[in-house]
Amino acid sequence: MALIKTVRGFTPEIDKTCWIAENATIVGEVNLGTNCTVWFGAIVRGDVNTITVGNNVNIQDGAVIHCTYEKTKTIIGNNVSIGHNALVHGCTLKDNVLVGMGAIVMDNAVVHEGSIIAAGAVVLENTEVPPGTIYAGVPAKQVKKIDERTKEMIGRTARNYPMYAEWFRESE
Repeated sequence: MALIKTVRGFTPEIDKTCWIAENATIVGEVNLGTNCTVWFGAIVRGDVNTITVGNNVNIQDGAVIHCTYEKTKTIIGNNVSIGHNALVHGCTLKDNVLVGMGAIVMDNAVVHEGSIIAAGAVVLENTEVPPGTIYAGVPAKQVKKIDERTKEMIGRTARNYPMYAEWFRESE
């Protein structure tokens, strides 16, 4: 069973449609919308500020979601995929965003709708990623606009994770 823990009087609010891996950790002031999945070894740590997660969000293996005490909250929109070992910290991810494996998105960054943060990219504090763009590199910079094929891939990734969770529900 996942570690779901009350901290500073805040207990995570997790919709009953969510699937949480046995070794995921969710603590504090966290609100998960409908149909979310939190995968093996992922940590969603709302101990120092609020973390709000929309609907149909997948937080993949080893990802860390956190924020900064008395400064930055983390807000994640709908249909967002956060890749394996990514770090999302005190920032805003709008709807239909994909954060690649091992990417870092820092405090006060805003990733607008339909954008991709490439694997291994580092989005620095206060960066604003325009809608429909791909940011890559260290520090992350815009490398191109998203085409229709890539836009569909973002949607497909978000849609696939609830299906994968069903495979695990069936074996519980």
